[in-house]
Amino acid sequence: MTNNVFPYYLIFINIVTFLVYGIDKWKAKQGSWRISEATLLMLAVIGGTIGALLGMQVWRHKTMHKKFKYGLPLILLAQIALIYLISNN
Repeated sequence: MTNNVFPYYLIFINIVTFLVYGIDKWKAKQGSWRISEATLLMLAVIGGTIGALLGMQVWRHKTMHKKFKYGLPLILLAQIALIYLISNN
């Protein structure tokens, strides 16, 4: 990805991830089909970690699940480290 597109990608994927967390919370309240935890985590891995963390707080969703509570901050740290390494090469 070029440097010009990357910030737009991050904004887009974080908005999508935030909304998906909200949709999953709504579906949980409705008792209907849910979005898998693997999908929610994958959205974070592909760049939507901030949207996931915000979604957890705003929607009060997955806040007690250890893989989200501790996994998402670890994913974010890894992403920050990766961006730092790439930008310094």
